[in-house]
Amino acid sequence: MVSVTTDFKVCNEVPEHPVVSPVSGIVFERRLIEKYINENGKDPINGKDLDVEQLVDIKAPPTAKPKAPSATSVPALLKSLQDEWDAVMLNSFTLRQQLQTARQELSLSVVRLIFAASHALYQHDAGCRVIARLTKEVGSLREAVATLKPHAQVPAVPQPTVADVAEVGVPAVAPTETAGMTPEIIAKLQDRATVLTQERKKRGKTVPEGLISAETIRDFRTIASHPSLHSASIPGILAIDLHAADTSKVVTGGADKNATVFNKDTEQVVAILKGHSKKVNHVIYHPSEDIVVTSSPDTTVRVWNVSNSQCSQIIRAHADAVTGLSLHATGDYVLSTGTDEHWAFSDIRTGRVLSKVSDGGGVALTVAQFHPDGLIFATGTADAQIKIWDLKEQTNVANFTGHMGQVSAISFSENGYYLATAADDASVKIWDLRKLKNFKTIQLEGSYEVKDLCFDQSGTYLAVAGSDVRVYVCKLWNDVFVSNDHTATVTGVRFGHNAKFLASVSMDRTLKLYGP
Repeated sequence: MVSVTTDFKVCNEVPEHPVVSPVSGIVFERRLIEKYINENGKDPINGKDLDVEQLVDIKAPPTAKPKAPSATSVPALLKSLQDEWDAVMLNSFTLRQQLQTARQELSLSVVRLIFAASHALYQHDAGCRVIARLTKEVGSLREAVATLKPHAQVPAVPQPTVADVAEVGVPAVAPTETAGMTPEIIAKLQDRATVLTQERKKRGKTVPEGLISAETIRDFRTIASHPSLHSASIPGILAIDLHAADTSKVVTGGADKNATVFNKDTEQVVAILKGHSKKVNHVIYHPSEDIVVTSSPDTTVRVWNVSNSQCSQIIRAHADAVTGLSLHATGDYVLSTGTDEHWAFSDIRTGRVLSKVSDGGGVALTVAQFHPDGLIFATGTADAQIKIWDLKEQTNVANFTGHMGQVSAISFSENGYYLATAADDASVKIWDLRKLKNFKTIQLEGSYEVKDLCFDQSGTYLAVAGSDVRVYVCKLWNDVFVSNDHTATVTGVRFGHNAKFLASVSMDRTLKLYGP
């Protein structure tokens, strides 16, 4: 004890009821400090005024009681540790049970979520199918209404064929009767041919201004690839053509029974032309109008107005699949061939079949192409022949033999002198129409399949589509460009204006564009 005054002592040990003086901060025993304050009214340490109510109680935690002596033995300690271990293990087991239960509940929740998502996707797919079926039915009804409109060339009561009914499931319309080649039509064809011949003579051998060089074509690469123009469920693009005046517009024909008009500059689909009941195997973009002509194995040739995506004419010239299509230089008539062994000359403005002639060989016709002047044309046959026809006289004037397989593609050069042909014998033959003979054969690899040929507008380059895409320089006949970017057979190829770009389509469902 430290003596503060004669009557008051402060303990240095913790008192039984400790309090703190807020004046001096010293700890006192409550009984003694209260007695001192009641007598003096001051803090015993510094003599400052202090009241009993100012005292602050000190609260300390209770002192931990030591273990009993019996618990400090080694056996007791071991038992205590065992009890602690058992408690920890029991708690761990309980936690594992809770974790397993949580996992099972989570798995069940995930399964339920997947089921709900699958059900929603199924409902969405079912809705899309219903919409597609209704859209198709609406299109069929519109076509039915269109065919009910009176036309001079349509029989009053169309008769379906057994094959058509079995294949399509709806009544078919018989081929249209021919209207005949009038003197006015023949004069129109002759006048157009005269103008085109004179223009070609004026151009002579001059290379068009702006024509891209072979060195530039050699540096071509894939600059764009568009895989979403046709349905993925029925993959394959079978045909392509470009608008001559506006080569930003591309039309493609697909295995999904549709033709698609696409703007390559804006990368937007302009129109989807629906109406054929089978795949679209040939497409032609009118050179000066927003019109597309298509053909299909469904025996029809259709003329479309791109601005409203509507079919304006249905030409029924064949009794079987249409295999070839070519537009006349006038832009008013179309040539078609079919497996019914006939070629037909039809008016795209009225839908009338003007002339229909049998090949006479007893074999299917596979391709057709007009000469640039439009007075003669070529057809290919399933027995490897190329036949040249006089349109006005409707007679076969020359035959080219030499291929060993079905003719798959033909193309006239712009100069009007050369004809390129391809067949299933993996070769491309170049024919001179003046001498009526083959003067060049490009033999490709044994497994090569040629599906399409195309001269550029100047006749300087020849593009080949098949197992890959190739460009040959005419006269030299050496290839300056080869592309294997497509992952399936290439079915069509076309040059842009002045060969500044190249477009191709394939069974891999893509449209690819090549440029420098």
